[in-house]
Amino acid sequence: MATCLRLARQFSTNPKNLLNQQHQRFLARAFSSSVRRHEINKVFPSADAAIKDMKSNSTLLAGGFGLCGVPDTLINCVKDNPSIKGLTVVSNNAGVDGSGLGLLLQSKQIKKMIASYVGENKTFERMYLTGEIELELTPQGTLAERCRARGAGIPAFFTPAAFGTVVQTVFDGKSYVMEEAIKGDYAFVKAWKADKLGNCQFRYAAANFNGAMGRNAKMTIVEAEHIVEVGEIEPAAVHLPGIYVKRVVQSTAEKNIEKFTFAKEEGEQDAAALGKGDTASKRERIVRRAAKEFKNGMYANLGIGMPMLAPNFVDPSVQVMLQSENGILGLGPYPKKGHEDPDLINAGKETVTLLKGAACFGSEESFGMIRSGRVDLTILGAMQVSAKGDLANWMLPGKIKGFGGAMDLVSNPSETKVVVTMEHTDKKGNPKIVKQCEFPLTGKTCVSRIITDLCVFDVDFASGLTLVELADGVTVDEVKAKTEAPFQVADDVKPML
Repeated sequence: MATCLRLARQFSTNPKNLLNQQHQRFLARAFSSSVRRHEINKVFPSADAAIKDMKSNSTLLAGGFGLCGVPDTLINCVKDNPSIKGLTVVSNNAGVDGSGLGLLLQSKQIKKMIASYVGENKTFERMYLTGEIELELTPQGTLAERCRARGAGIPAFFTPAAFGTVVQTVFDGKSYVMEEAIKGDYAFVKAWKADKLGNCQFRYAAANFNGAMGRNAKMTIVEAEHIVEVGEIEPAAVHLPGIYVKRVVQSTAEKNIEKFTFAKEEGEQDAAALGKGDTASKRERIVRRAAKEFKNGMYANLGIGMPMLAPNFVDPSVQVMLQSENGILGLGPYPKKGHEDPDLINAGKETVTLLKGAACFGSEESFGMIRSGRVDLTILGAMQVSAKGDLANWMLPGKIKGFGGAMDLVSNPSETKVVVTMEHTDKKGNPKIVKQCEFPLTGKTCVSRIITDLCVFDVDFASGLTLVELADGVTVDEVKAKTEAPFQVADDVKPML
């Protein structure tokens, strides 16, 4: 290289040399050889080569949501290297039996999980309940931010999510929880496209946690479906810049779908969510009433189950943009059979479509929208709601599920209206609207309206419940008999239509 620079200086001061074609050709070859020798190329020949120096007892950040955007090629490679063990794995969920991180649970290479939701993995539940693995549950939005923050050089931050459960700090009269950022040794990322500089592009909902994880770790390894030439990814389409990425490998694992959910034929009910007989009738009543909560121009987030059915009953004159916390704004209906896409799922891991004008983004941005109150309405299911609007909907005794995104969704009730849809009593006939929640809380004083098969309650965080609507054939006395919490009765109780 020094010879090339001396030749360049000589050529610039001696015009005669510019006419010497031989010297010009020599100079061109010399520079070209130097560039090729020192060019950046992060592409490794195999996943085995990329993880060959991976150490046991490390912290591994793994992208993915359900089975969408999961770096299966790299996970499979770790499974085939049993000498890598004692891992602390950070991921939204723990995979499922026989797939994703579920494989590393079965091989017992994971000693601790830091996750948001682990309810789909029976192996994990068994291992946790028998003391074979450690678990640190964290709200989904907090998990995304803990990873994003460390990648941005921020050691800790304050969040309103889960403020009613641990030590708090108050800003402007509102309580917040301090959360420490998570530091990753390795990050496994799944990309749609990557080039040899390490620039990455994600596809639809497969962005999820991949960007936040990829920006965090000391050693970020990307598996890409397509390894492309430098420049093939448009600069504005680079979702994870190469400065964060150390290694790139070809993805070879098949893409999977966890829950195939298809559009129903006209007039066909969703039996899985509504049930049968009297149960279906009760739930349809709830869903139809919930649909009236949508106002034109709203942004709304819906929980799984009954809330997801509410848009089917919205008046066509009302346009609502649905937000899904795994990174979609403009959620469309379920796809027709044969048109499902593994990169398009909702927060319940069901196959979905996108509306015209939709946007996709990472989980860290999705929860930024949620916590800051950009979402106007969220409709959730519940196990219990208290007289003052406390919500419990994430855990039953003896069951390990996880917070998911609910704690973040109810963290800003002054900006986001929180509506609960549920049957009035549980399967044993016990009231679900209680004086105080017995189950662990999702959020304190956050629910503003309760819609059940019997009635509608409005909730005032100071004065409590007011009965405002009654279902056909239901009396106030029946509601009192099936409700533990005290309530007032509005002067003009309306029919629940």
